[in-house]
Amino acid sequence: MEFMTAKEASAKWGISQRRVAVLCSENRIDGAEMLGKMWLIPKTATKPDDARSLRFQPIENLAAKPFIKWAGGKAQILEEIRRLYPSGLGTKITKYAEPFVGGGAVLFDILSKYELDEVYISDVNQELITTYTYIRDDAPMLIDVLMKMEQEYLPLSDDKRKAYYYEMRDKFNLLKSANDMSVDIAALFIFLNRTCFNGLYRVNGKGGFNVPMGSYKNPTICDESNLQAVSERLQNVSIVCGDYRESRSFIDKNTFAYFDPPYRPLSDTASFTSYARDGFDDKKQVELARYIKDLNRKGAHIVASNSDPKNTNESDNFFDELYNSLSIARISASRAINSVGAGRGRVSELLISNYGGVRA
Repeated sequence: MEFMTAKEASAKWGISQRRVAVLCSENRIDGAEMLGKMWLIPKTATKPDDARSLRFQPIENLAAKPFIKWAGGKAQILEEIRRLYPSGLGTKITKYAEPFVGGGAVLFDILSKYELDEVYISDVNQELITTYTYIRDDAPMLIDVLMKMEQEYLPLSDDKRKAYYYEMRDKFNLLKSANDMSVDIAALFIFLNRTCFNGLYRVNGKGGFNVPMGSYKNPTICDESNLQAVSERLQNVSIVCGDYRESRSFIDKNTFAYFDPPYRPLSDTASFTSYARDGFDDKKQVELARYIKDLNRKGAHIVASNSDPKNTNESDNFFDELYNSLSIARISASRAINSVGAGRGRVSELLISNYGGVRA
């Protein structure tokens, strides 16, 4: 009898190697044998019915929403952004790009409403992009790991939850420092996001995630139905870990591109939302504006968002001058990111586009 390895079975059946090993250990694959630490599977074996896979049959019209909380997320101003979706989106405009994808509120809104030929998303946050990729390519395995974390965490007392949280944070940083982009780091990314303070992603000078624990009584750690919906929506999406400028070859006159970079801080103490070790200073804001203007010359349809400096300094015309050739709309948003009450409330934000819109 001829045998194949778990890796070969994984490629043949279209499931993860780890899942093949689990099925072998559960005696679900006839004739599978353990040799040392490796499973050998008869080449004539057929892929077993996987009860997990039956949970993931396509569900018509299942809406997908962001699977993580994200500082500065766009869910609350989505209606304002929708008003700037270009005419012809889904017909003449057949491509969509979001180079600072973050939580993906605009992405999932567009994927749920429009039929597009090509979609491109990217971010410099490697752990975030790894999580998107696992949801697209192996949601059942990710959900299994998340469910286990949820079942371990929720029954614990407050003190034991705290110990568990910091143990998982340490594990995440250990995997991160080793560049181990496995399913475990994707699951930990979601777990920490769901249980940390305000859903922040912040790193220290060494790149370690250092957000403290939040105070949620019953957090949803594994939203299985939404992860399924997200996985379905991401199936034909190109997911890239990299700088926004890597989208240049993708974006053309048939593309709607939305840019949601790290916001320019409104004060010296308002940079708590930074998720990249190198930050995103004024020089980088200027470079991004130059890139957006280059894409404008290519004929792309562009919307960008950012903070409004005039919230704290009426004479600060940084973005008005930077984007003086484009349309700038000021909208109202509620932001609650600081740990003190003074950092909460409604503020003005900017929506910048190259094809008009209502000016405030």
